[in-house]
Amino acid sequence: MPVFQSKRDGVNGQVLDLDTAVKDGVLGGGGGVGFGFGGGFAEKLDLNKMIEELDLPEVPSVFICPISLEPMEDPVTLCTGQTYERSNILKWFSLGHFTCPTTMQELWDDSVTPNKTLHQLIHTWFSQKYLQMKKKSEDVQGSASDILDTLKKVKGQARVQSLKELRRVVTNHATTRKTVVEKGGVTLLSSLLGPYTSHAIGSEVVSILVNLSLDSSSKLNLMQPAKISLVIDMLNEGSIETKINCTKLIKTLMEEDDFQVEIVSSHSLLVALMRLVRDKRHPSGNLPGLSLLKSISSHKQVRFLIVSIGAIPQLVELLPGLNPESLELALFILDSVSTIKEGKLALSSCSNTIPNMVRVLMRVSESCTQLALSILWSICKLSPEEYSSIAVDVGLAAKLLLVIQSGCDPLLKQKSAELLKLCSLNYTDSIFISKCKLTRTIR
Repeated sequence: MPVFQSKRDGVNGQVLDLDTAVKDGVLGGGGGVGFGFGGGFAEKLDLNKMIEELDLPEVPSVFICPISLEPMEDPVTLCTGQTYERSNILKWFSLGHFTCPTTMQELWDDSVTPNKTLHQLIHTWFSQKYLQMKKKSEDVQGSASDILDTLKKVKGQARVQSLKELRRVVTNHATTRKTVVEKGGVTLLSSLLGPYTSHAIGSEVVSILVNLSLDSSSKLNLMQPAKISLVIDMLNEGSIETKINCTKLIKTLMEEDDFQVEIVSSHSLLVALMRLVRDKRHPSGNLPGLSLLKSISSHKQVRFLIVSIGAIPQLVELLPGLNPESLELALFILDSVSTIKEGKLALSSCSNTIPNMVRVLMRVSESCTQLALSILWSICKLSPEEYSSIAVDVGLAAKLLLVIQSGCDPLLKQKSAELLKLCSLNYTDSIFISKCKLTRTIR
């Protein structure tokens, strides 16, 4: 946790001691809710709870233990005048150190003295911050309730503005999300989605819903055809932010036990997702788009539709430029469609499938290697003589030897050995051995 930087006499400087801190007014005298150092309501607040809930980015440096660099809850002072968190300095002593960690001075007295003044300052300062946070939280929760009431009455542009304000408070304040749900906000927002809803309204509603906790009833309500149709339309035509929110919402709905796969068996939905994944102007849409495609490809009924829209060659061409996380998602999708005949044929007809899969082997992660190997196996089994030869020519044999000799999963090594054997059937022993030289491996 970073320390607080104070300004004194126009010069930036770190708060170094209690006198400086008190004079600067940052330890209890400077605004907010005031508390004296003796007892009072502040003492009823649990310091540990306040520190954890506040998680402040800036804390006065005098509150920070030099050992843990975290705020002190039980500060104690050594004979050198340095102060530490009790548990930290006792652990230091237990390790056989009888020096001051900060100054490295030998200690002539290893006793520790509770620093009650500093403890009170810490407690008072965090109490002020905590109560300010609570008051602000209550204010925004009240604001959220007021906005929900307004939404029931207004239409047109006034409704759009109310939704924008609700989105702002829900996005910035976690406490308001629970309030919105408890006040029936999900039902109200869901009712705004329909066949005649404008994209201006719909995009705001979806951006709020993806931040809320949706129960089964709410998810089933949002699965109504008219609502899904609107979401898919916005996924095709909305801003990049709206498109990403639409993918998140659909993915959330797919987690419901009663989810019907027909909802995602949509040509328009899959086309929109591929556009999102391929959009070079907005790379932020790549990951959420692939993530939803992965979930959809898990349903066997939809795999043929994924092949039919021409997604296979597009995904294959994207592979070299994807980051590891996106690459694994894309490989999962391609591996899923390779389980159907149409998927195998689409993969084998793409000239870059085999070279790109060979490149992945042993380069990114074991899971990516496993997926790429599974795809290669599916293709090579179609026509061992044709596709195995292509794969060996681009360095597959050498890569398979690397997998076999690595510490990978035994099943993965076994699969590699089987594919290596399949590839060797097209060559004499001497020629195949030459093909296995590591210099043949795609770099």
